[in-house]
Amino acid sequence: MGRTIGRLTALAVQRAKMKPGVYADGGGLYLQVAPNGASWIYRFMLDGRSREMGLGPLALFGLREAREKALDARRLRHAGIDPIEARKAERAAKRISDSKAITFRQCADAYVKAHRAGWRNAKHAGQWEATLATYADPTVGALPVQTIDTALVMKVLEQEITDVSGGSAAALWQVKPETASRLRGRIESILDWAKVRGYREGENPARWRGHLDKLLPARAKVRKIEHHAALPYDEVADFLRTLQLQDGVAARALEFAILTAARTGEVIGTVWGEMNVSERLWIVPANRMKGGREHRVPLSARALAILAETRPPDNAVSENDFVFRGSKPGRPLSNMAFLMLLRRMKREDLTVHGFRSSFRDWAAERTNFPSEVAEMALAHAISDKTEKAYRRGDLFDRRRRLMTAWEEFALASRHQMQDKPVPLHHTGL
Repeated sequence: MGRTIGRLTALAVQRAKMKPGVYADGGGLYLQVAPNGASWIYRFMLDGRSREMGLGPLALFGLREAREKALDARRLRHAGIDPIEARKAERAAKRISDSKAITFRQCADAYVKAHRAGWRNAKHAGQWEATLATYADPTVGALPVQTIDTALVMKVLEQEITDVSGGSAAALWQVKPETASRLRGRIESILDWAKVRGYREGENPARWRGHLDKLLPARAKVRKIEHHAALPYDEVADFLRTLQLQDGVAARALEFAILTAARTGEVIGTVWGEMNVSERLWIVPANRMKGGREHRVPLSARALAILAETRPPDNAVSENDFVFRGSKPGRPLSNMAFLMLLRRMKREDLTVHGFRSSFRDWAAERTNFPSEVAEMALAHAISDKTEKAYRRGDLFDRRRRLMTAWEEFALASRHQMQDKPVPLHHTGL
């Protein structure tokens, strides 16, 4: 009766590797020879299922080593353990052990790099990086990603900061609930990414539903959402005169933003290829707009003058060059530039976005332009009923007259505004 285990010999293995096929050694161990090489496999049954486990190439493991691997696998199977799953668990444990050198900061950088191409614009990636650098990195950035637990996530979300109003310090989740909510979601995504990559295991400690929602109040219930700090429209002219005394690219960009009623990201991200000076027109492409639709902006006289001041003297610019250049070559003005400018002007009570509210209040209270014209100037979505009425265009001619009136108002002195009747004659009709 032939042997059931140990059928192969060293000589038989040498001969077999020259001819494709499957050669049994017994006990579930096989030498599998293919045109591209030979390797060892272990076949077994467990819980009624047929399983096959690779044991490595013949070039690295000889007959004796293959038999030892097969014996170890048979012992696990005898104990009711799937040797394939056991090997997976062992490798996962090693990855977790090795990942002790992988920090949360490294995972965050890798996550942003991996997803940057899929995000709508560079501003989104910048927001991720800025939020994480400001609030998460000081607490967990240098820690191994595997060690991030619920206590550390809560430490990030409950760190004490001072509100812009100058009040006493309070938890981030209370002072800036929207920012904190976005931060939590970003931490959750990074930790999920790290788990899929094998750098951590277990539940995600930043998960909201069924986890952090038991520890923190919902963002909407923390406090009533406040509007962006806005300057009363009758104070805009005085502010602009002070602003025009400020030097630097940030001051010109802020003035341009106020006169065009544009968003911060639209202004700092604009390139010369979007500007048509001869037509007094700025076309913001859809991929840079919050609503995802192209937006045409009429340029007033002062807005055009700002572009002329900003353009290099030698006129050597390309279509992809930023209009409002940052301190680093090839980079736009920083997202923080306007905030720092307002701080230097001792106007921390204001936000750039608030000037859009100033413009909207002025248009409603001091002119007879239809509200749809002002809403389109702000690139806001309008109601379905109105959309049907104006779907053939974007009211550009009326918007040009509106923005001209806004410039006249915004650049007038307080004395002129007091002596001049309320400009209700700007009807836009």
